[in-house]
Amino acid sequence: MSSFIKEFREFVSRGNVMDMAVGIIIGGAFTNIVTSLCTNIINPLISFISGGGAEVTGLVVPGTSIDFGAFITAVINFFIVAFIVFCMVKAMNRFKEAEDKLFHTKEEEVEKKAPKCPHCLEEVKEGATRCPHCGGEIPGGAHAE
Repeated sequence: MSSFIKEFREFVSRGNVMDMAVGIIIGGAFTNIVTSLCTNIINPLISFISGGGAEVTGLVVPGTSIDFGAFITAVINFFIVAFIVFCMVKAMNRFKEAEDKLFHTKEEEVEKKAPKCPHCLEEVKEGATRCPHCGGEIPGGAHAE
């Protein structure tokens, strides 16, 4: 079960998955703006031009009305959603940077502590007297770097 959770965490933390999620959320919010533009502004204008009449609150033009309020509400909703998603992505990026820094620091410490051959600079086992890579003698039993 823990491997499943680990795999899921790795899947979610990938950059392209987060980009896709952001795109879907922003796309959904932008869809509301486009729908509101068409429903509340363009359709009433077409109805006015064609001579039909739809009763909707807002700016009343003879024979039709334009609902600017609904459109402005959709735009405001879009910016609110975009801001929240921006904050979420920023927090995820900070978490990812902190996680990377934590794990890279541990890996670098392990690399620094591993003994190296003074001749070929390859890693050797602790206490070795000869390098398995170049055959060179290691003075002091692999403690020289």
